[in-house]
Amino acid sequence: MMQFVYVLRSEVDGRFYVGMTQNVKRRFQEHNNGKTKSTKGYRPWILFFYEEYETRLEARKREKYLKSGIGSEYIKSKWSHSSAG
Repeated sequence: MMQFVYVLRSEVDGRFYVGMTQNVKRRFQEHNNGKTKSTKGYRPWILFFYEEYETRLEARKREKYLKSGIGSEYIKSKWSHSSAG
């Protein structure tokens, strides 16, 4: 089953959240419905982008990278170049 790494952006304070799932739509709804403790206080969220991977291991590596300092800078630079900014 395919794995997805996704990045959300809070419409409240602009923070980003990186996660991993097999079902992006369901997981996104869970975040916006307050079912995830760590993101509950920063709703509503927008789905900034997601990436698809064939294995959980590949997805986990990417998730860890995006949560790192350099990965965070990558996300911020991608945001500053998007039309949503």
